[in-house]
Amino acid sequence: MLFKSVDDVAERLAATGYLASPAVATTVFLADRLGKPLLVEGPAGVGKTELAKAVAEVAGARLVRLQCYEGVDESRALYEWNHAKQLLRISAGRDESWDETRTDIFSEEFLLTRPLLTAIRGDDPKVLLIDETDKADVEVEGLLLEVLSDFQVTVPELGTITATRRPFVVLTSNASRELSEALRRRCLFLHIGFPDEELEQRIVRLKVPGLDEALASSVVRVVGALRAMDLRKVPSVAETIDWARTLLALGADTLDETVVHDSLGVLLKHQDDVLKAAAKLDLDAV
Repeated sequence: MLFKSVDDVAERLAATGYLASPAVATTVFLADRLGKPLLVEGPAGVGKTELAKAVAEVAGARLVRLQCYEGVDESRALYEWNHAKQLLRISAGRDESWDETRTDIFSEEFLLTRPLLTAIRGDDPKVLLIDETDKADVEVEGLLLEVLSDFQVTVPELGTITATRRPFVVLTSNASRELSEALRRRCLFLHIGFPDEELEQRIVRLKVPGLDEALASSVVRVVGALRAMDLRKVPSVAETIDWARTLLALGADTLDETVVHDSLGVLLKHQDDVLKAAAKLDLDAV
């Protein structure tokens, strides 16, 4: 077990710079105690990936990351054979029988492990991060079901490889597509949304320690006002932090109209959003 209690989770994550809400700390504790994968959903930039990194840091574990994308397949997720090295071995053993050669080339020496297989091999502690799971094809979920159900992988030429020490597993999703119910059943679920004003202020002050407390409060209120608008992409927590660092770099000590409008591109990533925010944002109200 990595954690003694929910409070232990919160305290140790905070020591790495990750401020966890009670819901986050509780779900991480339960995932650890029950040995279940943790599925974390929420908008981009709210700390889903950073949560896995923070857990790895406090556990002294190796972070093994599978970055999902359209077209990721078994060879990229599980393992593949080093074909170039196999061909060299075949060429070097021309006088051997095929049975002798085959036994050799399908051995550990020629196996290239990918994230899922890497995570279940060995006795060292690991955190397996399956990042942006919703970007992978549906077929990949079938692959994940075997790994997350039994923590084992079958390599036909070598047999079944079973984990001797299970990794702590975090799957993240931006909910761009619906994940299967079968995959969800195997996981504990956690939704991370935008933090409340008090928590976001604490995050900003932690990540940008040189920022005045009053200015940090104003930053969070302005970002909250932007999130309430009908924008193509509202600013995330990561962008709140970027904006706070921008204001610090500019030497701003207050939020006036000129500073805000000149730096909106740090918070907003579409021109129509910038124009809409510039027209609607009332600094006197925030």
